[in-house]
Amino acid sequence: MTVDSIPMTASGEREKASAPVWQIRVGTRLSRAAAIAGLAVVVVLALLPMIASRNLIQDLIFVFTMLALAQLWNVLAGWGGLVSVGQQAFVGLGAYALFAGVVVVGIDPVVAILLAGAVAAVAAAVLGPLLFRLEGPYFAIGSWVAAEALRLIYAQFKSLGGGTGMSISPSELSQMTGLKAVQALFGLRAGAARDILIYWLALLLVVLVTLSIYAFVRSRMGLALAASRDNALAARSVGVRTGRIRYFLWVVVAFATGMVGALVYLQKARISPDAAFSVTDWTAYVIFIVVIGGVRTIEGPMIGVLTLWLLISYLSQFGSLYLVVLGIVAILIMLFMPRGIWGETARHWNVRLFPTQRVLSRNS
Repeated sequence: MTVDSIPMTASGEREKASAPVWQIRVGTRLSRAAAIAGLAVVVVLALLPMIASRNLIQDLIFVFTMLALAQLWNVLAGWGGLVSVGQQAFVGLGAYALFAGVVVVGIDPVVAILLAGAVAAVAAAVLGPLLFRLEGPYFAIGSWVAAEALRLIYAQFKSLGGGTGMSISPSELSQMTGLKAVQALFGLRAGAARDILIYWLALLLVVLVTLSIYAFVRSRMGLALAASRDNALAARSVGVRTGRIRYFLWVVVAFATGMVGALVYLQKARISPDAAFSVTDWTAYVIFIVVIGGVRTIEGPMIGVLTLWLLISYLSQFGSLYLVVLGIVAILIMLFMPRGIWGETARHWNVRLFPTQRVLSRNS
C-alpha cells in the first residue's frame, strides 16, 4: 500500500494501518507478585536467628544446602541433559579443599569456601573432556566411577587424615571472618555464633544459586542449552555450540557445588572420605528432591527439599524405615505424578512463580 492510498479521516489526517504486534513473554503478574513475596521471605529468614533456636538454625542449614545442591543438579540434568550420578565428587573436593586450606595452610575458613569452589571447578574442567565422550547412562555411570576414584585417592592422603578423616579445631574455627561480631551481636558462645554465621552464608549461597539459575535458563544461552538437550544435531545445524555450552555449565555447577560442600563440612567440622564422597547423601537425596518436586522447574526442588526435611525429621527416629518411606514416596509420585508435585500443579492450574517458558502473545 502506497502512502497516497492510505485512507483519510474527516480532519484530513491519514489513518495508521493497524497490525498485530507479536511479543515473547516470560514473566507474568503472578511471577512479579511472587518476586516481592520471595524478597520478604528472604528478609524474614535473614532475621530468623534473632528468635530461632539453635536446632532450628542447624535444620535450616541442611535445608538451604540441600536446596542449593538440588537446584544445581536440576539445571545440569533437567535443562542440560547431563544426568550425573557423581556430584558427590565436587562436594567431597570442596570439603577437602576447605579442610586443607584451614588446617594445613591456615587461611580464613570463609575465604577457603571460595578456594573450595575453585578446586572443584578445576577438577570438573579436567574431567569434562573425558566424561563428555560418554552419553546418556554411560555418562551417569562414568561420573559415579570418577567420584569413587576420588574417594579412594583422598583416603590415601595421610596429611588429610587418610581413611579415618580429620577435624577442624575450635581455635582454627575461631578465625572465621565475622564470628566475633556475631558473638557480640547475639551474646552467644563461639559454637552457636558459628552456626548463625554459617546459616547466613548458606542462605546467601542458595539465593544466589537460585537467582543465577533462573536468569540463566531465561537467557539466550539457556535457550540454546535446552535446544542442545532436545536435539543436539539440530541445534548444531543452526549454529549452537552445544559442546561449549554444556562444558561451561558443567564447570560452573561444579564451582557452586564445591562451595556448598565446603559450607556443609565447615558446620560439621569433621570429614572423612566415605562421608564427603557419599553417593547417598549428596546425589541420591538430591535426585529424590528434584524428582518429587519437579524436574526443569525452579519451584520443584523447594517443595522436594521441604518434603525430605519433614520425612527425615519425623521418621529418622525409626532407623532405616525412613529410607523405605522415601523410596515408596518416590515410586508413587513417579507413577501418578510423573512431572513431580509442582510440575503437575503448574500443568493443571497454569501457576508458575518462576516462569521459564517463553509464550508468544499478540497485542493489537
